[in-house]
Amino acid sequence: MNHSFILQAEWDGGRNSEGRIEAGQLKTAISIPKEMGGPGIGTNPDEMLLGAAATCYLITLAAMMERSGVPVEKLSLESEGIVDVTNNIFTYVSITHKPYVLLKKQASDKDVDLAHRLAEKAEGSCMISRAIAGNVALSTEPRIEKTL
Repeated sequence: MNHSFILQAEWDGGRNSEGRIEAGQLKTAISIPKEMGGPGIGTNPDEMLLGAAATCYLITLAAMMERSGVPVEKLSLESEGIVDVTNNIFTYVSITHKPYVLLKKQASDKDVDLAHRLAEKAEGSCMISRAIAGNVALSTEPRIEKTL
């Protein structure tokens, strides 16, 4: 079964203009970021790729933890995307996910080990990660703790 996602976009001119996108609940202004010589209005493709990879990873990890019965108290994520600019050619080099998993007091040492394994495995199970694999280096640096 296929799922179709539709995005509508408008752009108001040349390179340093701005536009708008709308896809389901996503509605935002877009432009080239200031760091790359643009106006920095709204979001941009670099943030959106990082956002897609991060949200896919986080949702995948949460589902895997739930299915495995890992007693999660809190789950959060910081992700970093690195873009290289050489000879005015922009290349998305890498994405590193840094999940923080706080387990409930009753979590065992086996739960901690399983949480680490799932944090690593979630990267390869995420649809967006699979789509960009081979083009963007992907890594995970999990931090797992138990509530005291």
